[in-house]
Amino acid sequence: MDNKKSIVTKLAFLSVSFMVTSAYAIQGSLPQLKAALHITQTQSEYLVTTPSFAVMIFVVLSPLLQSWFHISDKKIIMLGVFIVGLTGLVPMFVSNYGIVLASRLALGAGYGLYNSQAISMISVWYEGNERAQMLGWRAAAEQIGQATTLFIAGLLLSSFGWRQSFLVYALTFVVLLFFAARVPDDSKVEAVEQKEEKQEVEGKEKGKISPVVYLLILFAFLLVVDYVGMENRFSGVAVAIKGASYTGSSNFLSLMLIGATLGGLFYGSIKKVMGFGTVYFGLILMAVSNFLFAYGASHRSFMMLVIGLLLIGFPLQLVSPLIFNLLPDLAPAERQPLITSMILIGFNFGAFFSPTITEWTNHIMGRPQAGLDLAAPFVPYGVGLLVIDLVIFIATRRQVKKN
Repeated sequence: MDNKKSIVTKLAFLSVSFMVTSAYAIQGSLPQLKAALHITQTQSEYLVTTPSFAVMIFVVLSPLLQSWFHISDKKIIMLGVFIVGLTGLVPMFVSNYGIVLASRLALGAGYGLYNSQAISMISVWYEGNERAQMLGWRAAAEQIGQATTLFIAGLLLSSFGWRQSFLVYALTFVVLLFFAARVPDDSKVEAVEQKEEKQEVEGKEKGKISPVVYLLILFAFLLVVDYVGMENRFSGVAVAIKGASYTGSSNFLSLMLIGATLGGLFYGSIKKVMGFGTVYFGLILMAVSNFLFAYGASHRSFMMLVIGLLLIGFPLQLVSPLIFNLLPDLAPAERQPLITSMILIGFNFGAFFSPTITEWTNHIMGRPQAGLDLAAPFVPYGVGLLVIDLVIFIATRRQVKKN
């Protein structure tokens, strides 16, 4: 259909990705949520990361549900977006931690229902440079969406309180209406046609997945543990430096995502110049951001803390696209959806367990989970990134010598 070429239809495709990272919109409210619900630091952080657990499950269940109930890509995406909007608003009306946590789990189920379908729909509908451009824009839409929802939630927090910060999820219904009105429902037909063509051309060998895929899953897991950990801990450290009445964390978390958006937009250009060296550059920058964040906390320097936070998003968006770029060479075409889902699970697993791993790191270091010590884990995280960088460099050099 020619309709899919129109800029409005493309924006409708991208709009659902705009909301897929909105689980993080409440990060600026964590100190207030912690006080209001009488919960621990780790429990408050799980309000942000619990959706990632449900995402891991429903990324796998979504295609199965489509197959069992004969639901089109468009309808499963609309169902997922509707669930996000409905469950996202629940904490406005309850004060029980268990119910709030359950609503966040259901929120993640909504994301999981439509996240991989939003990617595969673009892959089915578009080809060549247009497909690459749309996938790049989709990644940027996620970051812009997270920045926007964080900012709006922060304004609602400052003006009305923590309950009203969840009103940001009302935006989901605007996205739902836009997507429903502009995106045609014919993706399944085109998907079948393209799969048949691919199987004719690429049906030589089936089944083999390179072991490197499992290393990439672990790599994705570790990257997100660090990234989400810093996002979750920033507001608590900021309050420790600026005072209990400080509510401006959401603004800086939004600015951090501008850096992440730029990383996604310029990834192609940087990789063209640096090649595989992009991963070394990205990991070094991530390590530096961890050290700056930890330094800012230990020296009560809010400026250094913010610089560390703002820096981390850009290199993450240089490294994570490289993971997906490597996948076509690591499994045959018919296994690409499977290994893409496996990598997405790695990212979401890291996001979900980030609070626990950060808590363990505090415990191992003998530092309490409060105040300025919330930033203590980021020194070992930074060192860990440099070690990973060195291991990748050595492994790559050995592979080049063998060849």
